[in-house]
Amino acid sequence: MEADHRPGERRSFGDRDSWYAGPSEEELTAKILITGTSSGIGLATALELGRAGHQVYATMRNPARAPELGERVAQEKLPTSILTMDVDSDRSVTECFAAVGPIDVLVNNAGIERHGSVEELPMEEFRATMETNYFGALRCIRQVVPGMRERRSGCIINVSSVAGKIAGLSMAAYTASKFALEALSEALAGEMKPFGVRVAIVEPGIIETPMAHAITDAPPSRYRHARNFAALVQAALAQPAPPSIIAEAIRNIIESGTWKLRHPCGPDAQPFLSWRAAMTDEEWIDFNALDAEGFRKRVKKDFGLDLKLPAEDAARA
Repeated sequence: MEADHRPGERRSFGDRDSWYAGPSEEELTAKILITGTSSGIGLATALELGRAGHQVYATMRNPARAPELGERVAQEKLPTSILTMDVDSDRSVTECFAAVGPIDVLVNNAGIERHGSVEELPMEEFRATMETNYFGALRCIRQVVPGMRERRSGCIINVSSVAGKIAGLSMAAYTASKFALEALSEALAGEMKPFGVRVAIVEPGIIETPMAHAITDAPPSRYRHARNFAALVQAALAQPAPPSIIAEAIRNIIESGTWKLRHPCGPDAQPFLSWRAAMTDEEWIDFNALDAEGFRKRVKKDFGLDLKLPAEDAARA
């Protein structure tokens, strides 16, 4: 059944009877707003959806400082508009959505990463991470929910992370924000289902992005966990998974009509989630408390990754 739909003469992206309905025979076109498109997953998603013929509104804080998307949109003549929006600002978000008007799909991708121990990472970094990764998504969600509810059609995709299900040490600020985003998304999905609006959570693993590379540069710390995790990410990036993998998954969620809530994406996403799920909470804590050599051996055994730990940690082990 097609819902009454107002943004344009296009099919509904909400009301399907099962969690996966498969592609429609109709041409799939949607009006889509994406946050955080200056690089990485957001940039790849804007290109993927524009190339598919969707009307894309790609937003970022400062388009002048991130010209790559604009250049590629112009070269390929994509149906994509690049707009300024700071998800941390109520005024910026309100003005941007008012300018765009009703949309079919919201992709909340904007995010930042701050790493450091609970003791050492400044409090303002915890607040900044939550402001962008959680409250930024919430601001955008609240802009689109009334119209989607009234039209009984729409799709909201929140880009989380496997860190939304796994509390990695030295990543407390980031993982807390993603845990919160997952909880928000799950609650929202239940609220919107009766109105034919789909909600999906995308959970990337370790993806070749500027954010992932930043994690490999562990800050000085009296805690070794940041160095262990940095070595793990560095080893995973030796066989990089491109952000286009996530972009393709997002496009599939939009076009397939799936009602499935969580979507682990990338070659290591489900293995990481299954690895954590196989441990009790106490076993997970014990694993993270291992010394450098114990951590290296366990990751080698479970994932086949050869970690290159700092010389001082290897010497202590």
